[in-house]
Amino acid sequence: MKLVICEKNIAARRIAYILSGGDVKSTHLGKIPVYTFIKNNEPWSVIGLKGHIINLDYPSSFNQWTKIAPRELIDIEPVKKVSEKGIASALQTLVAEPPSLIVATDFDREGELIGVEVVNLLREYNPGIAEMRRSRFSAITPYEITTAFENLTDIDFNLSSAGEARQIIDLVWGAVLTRFISLTSRQLGRDFLSIGRVQSPTLALLVQREKEIKHFIPTPYWTLIGRLQKGVVFDTTHEHGVFREEQPAQELYAKIKSCTQARVKTVKQVIANEHPPAPFNTTSFIQAASYLGFSAAKAMSIAEDLYMAGLTSYPRTDNTVYPPSLNIGAILQKLAGAEFSKEVQEVQTNGRSYPTRGKQQTTDHPPIHPVDAPSKKLSADQANIYELICRRFFATLAKDAVSETTDAWFDIGGEPFVASGYRLIESHWKQLYPYFKEKKKTLPGLTEGDVIEVQQILLKEDNTKPPKRYTQGTLIAKMEQLALGTKSTRHEIISKLYSRKYVTGSTPIPTSTAIAVVDALVNCDVVKPEMTARLENDMNEIAEGKKTLEATVRESREMLTKVMQELEPEKEKIKQNITDAVRAQNTIGTCPLCGKPLVVRVSKKKKRFVGCTGYPDCKNTYSLPQQGGLTMTTKTCDVCHSPIVQVKMKGRRAWDLCINPACPKKTKKAPQPPGDTPEGNTSS
Repeated sequence: MKLVICEKNIAARRIAYILSGGDVKSTHLGKIPVYTFIKNNEPWSVIGLKGHIINLDYPSSFNQWTKIAPRELIDIEPVKKVSEKGIASALQTLVAEPPSLIVATDFDREGELIGVEVVNLLREYNPGIAEMRRSRFSAITPYEITTAFENLTDIDFNLSSAGEARQIIDLVWGAVLTRFISLTSRQLGRDFLSIGRVQSPTLALLVQREKEIKHFIPTPYWTLIGRLQKGVVFDTTHEHGVFREEQPAQELYAKIKSCTQARVKTVKQVIANEHPPAPFNTTSFIQAASYLGFSAAKAMSIAEDLYMAGLTSYPRTDNTVYPPSLNIGAILQKLAGAEFSKEVQEVQTNGRSYPTRGKQQTTDHPPIHPVDAPSKKLSADQANIYELICRRFFATLAKDAVSETTDAWFDIGGEPFVASGYRLIESHWKQLYPYFKEKKKTLPGLTEGDVIEVQQILLKEDNTKPPKRYTQGTLIAKMEQLALGTKSTRHEIISKLYSRKYVTGSTPIPTSTAIAVVDALVNCDVVKPEMTARLENDMNEIAEGKKTLEATVRESREMLTKVMQELEPEKEKIKQNITDAVRAQNTIGTCPLCGKPLVVRVSKKKKRFVGCTGYPDCKNTYSLPQQGGLTMTTKTCDVCHSPIVQVKMKGRRAWDLCINPACPKKTKKAPQPPGDTPEGNTSS
């Protein structure tokens, strides 16, 4: 018998259907689906996992935070525990007679580790298992799956060791530092503060940018503008550009403010080819999706769904070069029958000779691209992401766009002015991929010596602007640049920052607690990207067979020991800074009865509510929803002037909630939890 191990049930079902030619039976072992069929007179069984079915953790005796010093965890060996006992039981039944194993998990470090974990577990169940092979594919399509199973390879134990090294290192660093910072600041229970090897330097990037914005001192500057009209109105600016001092700008303005005519001195036109973008890798895909309003985690989740449904290729890839084996013509033929028939016709009849290429080329997976047309209606979000991937694919096959840039110089009252214009002559790929917007406007036809009407001379004063906050897309790109995390983990790191309430808003803004945590670690290697980048390089060398798992884990423990030696003498300072920050973060306004701050508290019954810091003299309280995330705001109700919090529950849009239950405008009322009074609370 052949036993195929897939990463998820949806993949198992589709792979079994493809391999069997549709003649597959679905059975259950307990509650676990198993797909069976006969192929070449041999029985096959295909089973899907739920990702990792074995978790790495410390022995239970070390899970008592208040009784085990964090430093003691550094050299404790983690243990592996089966987390999905139903799947493990089904696997044990399937290997009662030793089968030929085929690992068909996702082909990357994580997928290889998941496969090896199961192989080792099955060997425990039946030591007689000898034959183990690997199926590698980048799309769950009939051609890819059939080819992969006809060309099985060996399991890559170096690749799985790299994944296991990451797992061990992240567990040790996360457990030690999270416990240290949480115990030191007395932030325990659901309010614990997490620290991570990749999470913390990523958070430090956001905090550093937020401080740059906060401490930015704007400086004034002046721009001299001539507003001209020739059929259309367009602006020219003084050739000097920005004036850092007002006096010379005012002098020139006074000189020409009454001018009514401008003479065209020179016109320069340049025809240029604009190359299409490179194929999508994970980072560029997330960036593009973020411009459409998708969070990094949401974009990757949808891309995973499309991959599992056999519509797009594997979404975790660094590659930006299509391999020669990619049958682009076959893909276009499939898409021609869908809603993209015009786009397919365009690239087939008027496309480029060779697809565009990016700078990164790998051999594990191709760039993200469509592989089939949907047979059923997609959800709105799925349809938008699928269209984005298809249009990027079309753009990489299309001809260069052709544009004309016009630079014109003018004389206004003896002063030189310049204007630039842009005109798209042949759109080609830009028509297929309409996500780039050109900011330059078209200039009217201009000829040297033309005299043009001046509508107005303006002296515009403005101020320099602070640096922009990172979007999720630009943060992912910065993480890649600094070697923070991998293509498979970066979006998960950002999600963790949100879940731990270190950042808020669709554009991630660090909270006061996040700033306090980073400040507490500012001189520590854990918030510096160099340390994490070094470990990432070590794990790459494990995957290449140049380094061992054991040596890398040992070095990481030595690094962590040094970090703890730096942090422990600063415990009191860390405690005070984080306590002050948490209090500030949980303050949501002033008490209408006594004027003291109102803060979110947690009762002895673990119920959250709003209480007055003037307790016990002031016993004013307000109930809060017990489910969902809370974000403090500076808003007040426009009817009753009570503070407003933002509530976010899974699957629902965030909404603003006035905490006053008697507010006449209030539309969403939270039930009053019993016992939520200051007599039974402890400050959070």
